[in-house]
Formats: sequence, C-alpha cells, structure tokens
Amino acid sequence: MGVYHAGSRAVQDRVGVRAQADHVGRSVGRGIREVAAAFLELQPLLVVGAADPSTGRVWASPLTGTPGFVRATGPHRVSVTTAPPPSDPLAAAFATPGTPVGTIALDPRTRRRMRLNGRLTPTARGFAVDADQVFANCPRYLQRRESYELVPDRRPDEPRRAAELTDEQAGFVALADTFFLATVHEGGAADDEGSAGHRGGADVSHRGGNPGFVRVDSPNELSWPDYPGNSMFLTLGNLTADPRAGLLFLDWTTGTALQLTGEAHTEFGPERRVRFTAREAIETPSAVPLRWSAPEYSPANPDPAG
Repeated sequence: MGVYHAGSRAVQDRVGVRAQADHVGRSVGRGIREVAAAFLELQPLLVVGAADPSTGRVWASPLTGTPGFVRATGPHRVSVTTAPPPSDPLAAAFATPGTPVGTIALDPRTRRRMRLNGRLTPTARGFAVDADQVFANCPRYLQRRESYELVPDRRPDEPRRAAELTDEQAGFVALADTFFLATVHEGGAADDEGSAGHRGGADVSHRGGNPGFVRVDSPNELSWPDYPGNSMFLTLGNLTADPRAGLLFLDWTTGTALQLTGEAHTEFGPERRVRFTAREAIETPSAVPLRWSAPEYSPANPDPAG
C-alpha cells in the first residue's frame, strides 16, 4: 500500500512539492522501531481519532494513563490499556473491530511527536492497533512544556453538548496554542504511481502556533493558517477526499477537553487557510488528569497578527 492517496497527491501537485513528499514519504512504514517503542512507553497522553460508526462523524479523543499504558507488543502492533468513558463520542468506535484509527503521541517536554495509524482491535483492558503507517514529525510549531504532574483526585465532569460554541468556549479556542485534528479517507484506487491503492484510514495531526493562530469567525466556524510542514499533506489530502474532521482542544492546566466535529476545507491563496464548520461541540471539564507547566512557544511560530 502506498503512502499517499489521490487527495494527498492533488494537494502536493497544487503546491508543487511532490518530489519533496516522495523523499519524506520514504520514512513512513509499518514497523515500530525500538526508539519509537521506547518513546511511546514514556507518554502519559495519547490522542486518537476515528469516525463514530453509528453517525459517521469524526472525533479526536484524549486518552491518559501511567506511562507504559501505550506499549509496542510486536513489530507492527501497539497495545493501549485504557479506553474512553461511555460518554466519549468515540466509545462505540473503540469497541468495533477493524475501525480505522489515527493516533498521535506528543511529548511537550522534548517537543517530539509520533503518529501511528492503523486498524483497531478491542481487548479486555482497552484496545490494540495494527499499524499501517508509523512516522515521526519534526518539532516545528510544538510548544515546550517542561514538566507535568498527575492530579489523582481529578475526575471528569458531565460532558456539555451543544450545536455551536459558547462565548466562553470561543474565548478558550482563541487563546489556544495547540490543538489536534482528526481526519479520515475512504478506500480507493491506486494513485498514478500504480501503487496497490488504499483501503481507507484515519489520521490525527498536531497544529500549533502562538495564541490567536486559531480564529473564531462565528459560533460554529473556525479557521487557521496552514503553516509550512513536511510536504506530505496527509491531513489536507484527507480533507480533499473527505471533508469530515474532528478537533480537540485541551486546557493543559485544568484538563478540560473541548471536542468538535464537522467538516473542513482548504482555501488556497496568498495564505493557505483551513476553514472548519462545527456541527457539534462537547466540553468535558477535568477530562485529563494532567497539569502541565507553562508553555515556551516554539521559535518557529509565525506572528498570528501577520
């Protein structure tokens, strides 16, 4: 199976980076190398993205546990010994064998991140993922947070659901320096290199910048600049093929999680920009039992004011 499907190729060709994408794509494989396995075992947070099998809506959900709760158990498989609560919008997806999932492990302490995408198998203690794609990302736009502490008495409050953002949630998003973006694509024909084609999948990526880089244009519309990256365009390629998307914003101090689902598309122009229309918002206070130190913003972050 090739690294890129037709959606990613279309964006690469439009931006003129196909050769660079081919070079970077050689680092993507199914194998979980020893350094990747060691990295995963150190993480207290994993973000997972998928489509809800009952509604088709795409969400990104945070999972936490004592380091070691994510562990490589084979050359192409990871085991996760936790599962989302029944109130999580992806609870059904985590219980459905064969669900395409994207995962990202991000370590603010070292400004490293790793993505692993594949197929889910429910287990007695959580789930496993058989990898289709494993790769690391550069530290660009990733804010450094020196340390975290576990808050053992923090328990998730009842989720608050709405069709659009409240004023308070809009303010939270406008001040964010980080969010996670889940996307999907259906299986399709081979790309024009004659690869074996794609059976469909999911992906979760990180987006970061100085506060203000995400703009709240209305109670149900957000937008953000698409800063230069690794030229693979997996996320924008997925959105070209399938506009469904899920966003996750975390409060790195209080643990509040704001999950949004809707559709997104890319606007190409002097500034490449992604515009997202929210269909549903779920806010869960105290969802994550981690309290991180204050951020040191990445030196790569552009000024959101231009």
